[in-house]
Amino acid sequence: MAGAASLVALGFIGSRVLGLVRSAAIANAFGTEPELSAYWVAFRLPDLVFQVLAGATLAAAFIPTFSRVQLRAGEDAAWRLASSVLNLVSIATAVMAACAWLLAPVIVPWLAPGLGADTGREAELQALAVELTRVMLISPVLFGVSGMATGILNARRHFLAPALAPMFYNLGIIGAAVFLARPFGVQGLAVGVLVGAAGHLLVQLPALRSAGMRWTPRLELASEGVHEVLRLMGPRVIGLAAAQVNFVVLMFFGSFVSDAAISAVNYAFLMAMMPVGVVGMAISTALFPTLAQQAATRQEQTLRATLGASLRMILFLAVPASVGLALLARPAVVLLLQRGAFDAASTEVVVAALQVFAVGVAANAAIEILSRGFYALADTRTPVQYALLGMVLNVALCAALVGPFGVRGLAAAGSLAAILECAGLWWSLHHELGGLGRRQVLRSFIRTVVASIVMGQVIVLALVALRAGGIPETTTIGAFLTSGVAGVAGIISFAVAAGQLRSEEYRTIASRL
Repeated sequence: MAGAASLVALGFIGSRVLGLVRSAAIANAFGTEPELSAYWVAFRLPDLVFQVLAGATLAAAFIPTFSRVQLRAGEDAAWRLASSVLNLVSIATAVMAACAWLLAPVIVPWLAPGLGADTGREAELQALAVELTRVMLISPVLFGVSGMATGILNARRHFLAPALAPMFYNLGIIGAAVFLARPFGVQGLAVGVLVGAAGHLLVQLPALRSAGMRWTPRLELASEGVHEVLRLMGPRVIGLAAAQVNFVVLMFFGSFVSDAAISAVNYAFLMAMMPVGVVGMAISTALFPTLAQQAATRQEQTLRATLGASLRMILFLAVPASVGLALLARPAVVLLLQRGAFDAASTEVVVAALQVFAVGVAANAAIEILSRGFYALADTRTPVQYALLGMVLNVALCAALVGPFGVRGLAAAGSLAAILECAGLWWSLHHELGGLGRRQVLRSFIRTVVASIVMGQVIVLALVALRAGGIPETTTIGAFLTSGVAGVAGIISFAVAAGQLRSEEYRTIASRL
């Protein structure tokens, strides 16, 4: 499991690095221009179509069901289930995308009603957002197929191709930002999304064949396996819709701050999600097939041990990442984004949001493994309930905080909602399993927090020393030196402090290295 997690983590690191390059390329070409805000608004509806259908099937329903069918009925039955679900998801995604295409002029203006208001270009930017939405609505159909391919490969414990797929997606958008932005503007970015989605699918097809996938043109809607997938899928559709609503809420309220705020919040959120992907999603994705198998074979004690150990490891890696990102937000944004059309004013808006988003990094990372613990137990209702609660809190907090605090208020709302959702999931899963190593988790968490405080102090001292030495954070070279020196000093100090505190997770990583 550690080897699989390492492989997936490397894939996520590559994907997230390319994601940062993608953000840098987009920032260089467009900065925080109003047209780019129209692109971010347009991106939401196609992403909603994919996440609500294909994403729900993969994360919550397909992998546990595939494991149980394979265990009880054999390989042939498992592949028939895979074919049926793949065909069903493809048809449903295509139908929903077609409906969204027809309704785009009605839906899109509601996503960001303040788009263009501060520049007097409401009609122009709203029309552009509708146009871009319709172009990008082809992508969820491609993602529906490639997302199912990812689920099938993960269920078969094939992790390399699914780890590479997001890299090809990012490369498509990077190529568009570099080569198509000047002649075609944000329309070029929309084309890049389609090219990237096609690459996401094509890179997985050879691996799917080598895994033994036997596709047949059938639906088998009456089969027990398909019924189970649909039953488990229902609540998860609501949960993923709630997660997408959180993104829409950020844009909705951000549009009333300014057009630049929409882009700034998106940039900041993408940067904050990098450690969540590398740590939380990588470990959780690699462990999920094993968790599903342990649940299917009723290995409850082993399941508890696996979940507890993975949660401790995720927190051990995510808490210092949260502290480091908050303290090094400015040099990180300058280094990655501040060039071309992205100026110093854009940097300040993104930094303001990023520092607050960083507070919720550890909670967002922990949610990944806690949710999968419920999915492995075929319980999709509990995580959905907490996702809905988090959505309601996010909406209420955004409404309350955006006025006095602007983009900081939006980021604070997202972070607070994630922390409360994480706490609720942990408490419920602890009771569901009859224990989740509460004392071990608490001991490990306290050690991690203490080591992170030491790391934070070292980073602050390093920043003060670098500023006193005349190294500015506002230039690319200065930001590179600042983030490099202070970041390395922080990592070393965290490792030393964790070792002195006898952290079990530190010893595990050190022994593997």
